[in-house]
Amino acid sequence: MLHAANVVYLYGGHVTSWKNDHGEELLFVSSKAMFKPPKAIRGGIPICFPQFGSHGSLEQHGFARNKFWSIDTDPPPFPTTSSNKAFVDLILKPTEEDMKTWPHSYEFRLRVTLGPGGDLMLTSRIRNTNTDGKPFTFTFAYHTYFSVSDISEVRVEGLETIDYLDNLQNRERFTEQGDAITFEAEVDKIYVSTPTKIAILDHEKKRTFVLRKDGLPDAVVWNPWDKKAKAMPDFGDDEYKHMLCVEAAVVEKPITLKPGEEWRGRQELSAVPSSYCSGQLDPQRVLQGS
Repeated sequence: MLHAANVVYLYGGHVTSWKNDHGEELLFVSSKAMFKPPKAIRGGIPICFPQFGSHGSLEQHGFARNKFWSIDTDPPPFPTTSSNKAFVDLILKPTEEDMKTWPHSYEFRLRVTLGPGGDLMLTSRIRNTNTDGKPFTFTFAYHTYFSVSDISEVRVEGLETIDYLDNLQNRERFTEQGDAITFEAEVDKIYVSTPTKIAILDHEKKRTFVLRKDGLPDAVVWNPWDKKAKAMPDFGDDEYKHMLCVEAAVVEKPITLKPGEEWRGRQELSAVPSSYCSGQLDPQRVLQGS
């Protein structure tokens, strides 16, 4: 689906490929990824809904990434800025079987758009369609795996001085230092109340990914490093060196929808030459001197 620069699977509503004009793959997918149930695809952009993480009776990161989605033949109008974009509309609704594990009726619409400049945009619209008057609550993430040349040469800008919950320390709360984030060990952090733009600078490739997000206040940063990589059957032992997850998310303060209410969360990804830095990204932060 979409053209050669982008691949979307109905299994999981899952984007597995995003290429630039030179045909270079910008997303990481493990060489050991499985593309069939019940396993979510390891890499690309898995969608975590109705939960991020693992708690309660639901599987880790929820079920949206393990279900078969349908083409949405009758999507409501999405705000669009340009008509010359390639896009695909998908929809996920619960089956009766699904209702046993999560007893709520919903419509999850996903539009995947490839802009004329090669930007990739994912827009999610989740509506509560319960007829019993019950609200439901969820957390959410676009679990994006970026392809990087060497994790030790990568830095993330835009999350300096931001509070985070450390998943490696029982979600204890800390504050990030004032420097760009670099990587020399396993990291699994949920940054809260983050800026709308985050940059991932790949020094070796002289490339910067810019993640813009809307309706998604949090940002998860994850790399499993060597020990966890070896423990994952669908992940190559050394592949942690060539990927980094930076995920637009809603984790700290879950979303609650009453029947008829809709939530929207959008992320836009672009890849630009590496002269970019977060000072250019968010003038508000420069003004604040943070």
